[in-house]
Amino acid sequence: MDFDFSPVQKEIQHQARRLLSERCDLRAVRRVLDDGRLWDEALWRQVAELGWLGAAIPEAYGGLGLGGDTLAVIAEELGRALAPLPLVASIYLAAPCVLHAGSEAQRREWLPPLAAGERVATLAAAEGLVGLSEPSRHAASVRDGRLSGVKQPVPDGLLADWAVVSARDEAGVTGLYIVDLQGPGVTREALASIDPTRPVARVAFDGAPALHLEGQPDGRVVLDRVLDEAAVWIAFEQVGGAEAALALSVDYARIRHAFGRPIGSFQGIKHKLADMYTRNQLARANACCGAWALTADAGELPLAAASARVAACEAAEFAAKETIQTHGGIGATWEADPHLFYRRARSLQCLLDGPAVWRERLVSALAARVGA
Repeated sequence: MDFDFSPVQKEIQHQARRLLSERCDLRAVRRVLDDGRLWDEALWRQVAELGWLGAAIPEAYGGLGLGGDTLAVIAEELGRALAPLPLVASIYLAAPCVLHAGSEAQRREWLPPLAAGERVATLAAAEGLVGLSEPSRHAASVRDGRLSGVKQPVPDGLLADWAVVSARDEAGVTGLYIVDLQGPGVTREALASIDPTRPVARVAFDGAPALHLEGQPDGRVVLDRVLDEAAVWIAFEQVGGAEAALALSVDYARIRHAFGRPIGSFQGIKHKLADMYTRNQLARANACCGAWALTADAGELPLAAASARVAACEAAEFAAKETIQTHGGIGATWEADPHLFYRRARSLQCLLDGPAVWRERLVSALAARVGA
């Protein structure tokens, strides 16, 4: 069993890192944050032209058909750069919903614009405390092709053109529906977010026209698969961010002097950096296992995805916190960069219902394996 990436995938990752280092350094992220913009539209167009958005979308639907593991190496570099782009909503969540739940005609209609970056989509499933993994408890409903209900938080809900929405029909069956977010019966408002470069919104539907995704009648099955896939890709973003935070800490520990010597020479700082590195490597190992399961063994995906999600959440948050501590008093200021990593770590941690839910999914997957 080989969890390593192919030479082609490593080259794609190398090129992605080089481009993002030139186009999306921390100063570029700050400009988006300071200007109050929702995303970097110029960078979005560029990554679309390079085919990154369609990496995991089959060629028949406008993508490159390179597989989910190739998207994973791209996700790691996007996380390393803290890229202010709506990939989580559009590519990790909405596109797989259409791919797994849509009919052939619906896939051919809705996926190509996502792969080309011409449209941005999102998944509107969470209803406050009732998260993505509990669709049977969702109050949103569809009657005669009209959807009513409230979804929050919706990732990139303000800039998305359309959304895949979970709702129950007249028979109480959970399904997935495509709704035009710029159409009638839809109201959107921004929600406060710890990371404004990955904004979230509250979206209310009042009799909005809804198109049922007809390929899979049980929306719960699709949501479980989509959550597992997205957990792996987000884990790679978290690993990339955690490694960038470690690199920032190491660089600062080399140049910052106290009592006539670099602070990196002190045991307390060494231990912080070593602990960050250890957690990052554990998270990477679990994420690579998840990437393998994406394409090699779908039966292993629930366990691998949950493991990747839990390990990556812990590593990213720990790295972000310790980066602030390594920088000392300046680490908590707006002028310093550590808060950018903390914002992103917390933002990604809160997506897909948070670590607590994924620990439960991990235990359930392990129990199922023991039972089998």
